[in-house]
Amino acid sequence: MMNVQHFFHEGTSTLSYVAHDDTTAIVIDPVRDYSASSGRTSWESCESIAEYLRNNHLRVPYVVDTHTHADHMTGLPYFKEHFGAETVTGARTGEVQDRFRDFYNLGPDFPIDGEQFDVLVEEGDRLEVGSFEIQSMHTPGHTPAHMSWLIGNCVFLGDTLFMPDYGSARCDFPGGSSDELFDSIQRLYALPEETQLYVCHDYRPGGRELAFQTTVAEQKRHNVQISERTTREEYVAFRTKKDATLPAPALILPSIQVNIRAGNLPPPQSNGRTYLSIPLNTLY
Repeated sequence: MMNVQHFFHEGTSTLSYVAHDDTTAIVIDPVRDYSASSGRTSWESCESIAEYLRNNHLRVPYVVDTHTHADHMTGLPYFKEHFGAETVTGARTGEVQDRFRDFYNLGPDFPIDGEQFDVLVEEGDRLEVGSFEIQSMHTPGHTPAHMSWLIGNCVFLGDTLFMPDYGSARCDFPGGSSDELFDSIQRLYALPEETQLYVCHDYRPGGRELAFQTTVAEQKRHNVQISERTTREEYVAFRTKKDATLPAPALILPSIQVNIRAGNLPPPQSNGRTYLSIPLNTLY
């Protein structure tokens, strides 16, 4: 039997998950805490997940990022160091690294083949985690390398769909495509209607209580941006207009340069200190 435990990061409205049986777990989309005002990072959020893992005596063979997050730093390194977990993400992550290498002036020696991660997965690849199997689904649109994760009758969506009262992910990041996200969502909608869907963010519209789990049926009937009745043309037009009004995520500039390194910070400079690079006057 598979169990799912959620963890909510208030500062970025991010949901991380532990999916596990009696002995083995996979951690999905963990967060490294970062204070933009002080420049300090911490593992507080990861430590709360670790406490759950240790209390339940769970080993962790894999820790997964569904995609290169633009709104928080990933916690992948914590679980690699403390649990020996292999870091996993989509095989097309090199495309994201390629787009941002020059943006951050990382130089020609910065690898853009995803080698910073331990495991790169393609569409349909499977990972064994204890008594259950995880199947990867390539669901691009928000980013070109985005993967969703199918475990039994559950799918961990990353940034494809949010709760039905909020809608779907933006598509205006480099390599994003509302056409591709429409196709990815149709793949999700083709799953059995009772399939359980777990979102990566909940922005709690109207101040409602936290929600993170829905079903294919609920999304198809009630998603405010893309229901089963929404045509491709309607969705692309809506997403294009909507995305043009959205500000850049607050932590996009510090986060992406870390996340394309599989969550590792840039190497220290000659004075022993680590610095983030913040390009000025480059984003919308």
